[in-house]
Amino acid sequence: MAKIIVEIMPKPEILDPQGKAVAGVLQRLGHERITGVRIGKRFEVEVDGEVDDALLASIAEVAADVFSNPVIEDVVSVRAEEA
Repeated sequence: MAKIIVEIMPKPEILDPQGKAVAGVLQRLGHERITGVRIGKRFEVEVDGEVDDALLASIAEVAADVFSNPVIEDVVSVRAEEA
């Protein structure tokens, strides 16, 4: 069984309060070089058979239609996980 990884992030112009809060905590913990954090979503999709370009395109369509809110999020990566 193959696995496809889908990563979704907020669009750059969208505020990320959760990421901002995590960045603040990291600063207070002494990680001064970390200046920003953005938090997104990761989906692991298990599929039967070989992963080819057509399947990746199909999963990208599912990601855009179902996994993400296209108004505020971008699908940034759809890739097969290495075995």
